[in-house]
Amino acid sequence: MVKRQKNKKHAGVFILLLLFIAAGLFISYYGYNYWVKTEHPIKYSEYVERYARENEIDKYLVYAVIKTESGFDSSAVSNVGARGLMQIMEDTFDWIKYKLGDEQTQYHEMFVPEQNIRYGCYLLGYLYEEFGNIDAAMAAYHAGRGNVNEWLSNPEYSADGVHLDMIPISDTAHYVDKINKAISIYNELYEN
Repeated sequence: MVKRQKNKKHAGVFILLLLFIAAGLFISYYGYNYWVKTEHPIKYSEYVERYARENEIDKYLVYAVIKTESGFDSSAVSNVGARGLMQIMEDTFDWIKYKLGDEQTQYHEMFVPEQNIRYGCYLLGYLYEEFGNIDAAMAAYHAGRGNVNEWLSNPEYSADGVHLDMIPISDTAHYVDKINKAISIYNELYEN
């Protein structure tokens, strides 16, 4: 009889332990997903989806750029003066403004989410069309088209002249890696 009570007591402790483990796993999984979604939000979706579609680019690429560039802070200013959600520099703004034939928009409007996303998506679409792949396009977004064209023509950095096998600027390589990881996370979180 004592043995049966011990077995029941051990079984009860074992079941309680399993419940604690299950609860811990449940909280860890959903807590982690909640944290990841908090770190990778879907904001400004009306503008992102509209201008991504107009420029034939993936909306998750746009979200990844906004997350990486400004952390969704529309008033962000970089240490080199880039502005807004997608961190548009003034000379880049002037070039996009010319390409769009936009006589109205002023550089201070890069703090306005819709205008910044409109200009940033145009640039992303242009770069993707020019380079044909995300890595080269994002390297150009970060380091400039001229640098990427030089790297693509150098067999040390590109075997086929289309894809970058190596990015010689570590900040740009890190940036491209962050964008790719963010795109992957956005797809995993929101695509299904």
